[in-house]
Amino acid sequence: MSCPICATQTHAKYRPFCSRRCADIDLAKWFNGSYAVASQDPEDLEEALETAAREELQKPH
Repeated sequence: MSCPICATQTHAKYRPFCSRRCADIDLAKWFNGSYAVASQDPEDLEEALETAAREELQKPH
């Protein structure tokens, strides 16, 4: 099995990663929003559409 961050061989202590460093890089991607799980809640979709529409109106033409 290879590490999903750097593709080197994994280490049993950090599996599925090869090291603490790669595990921390993966965690940081979750924290900064690089990874996201899409919501299936209709209210979330409606709120996202409203936010996008407001941002579009605020852009200079």
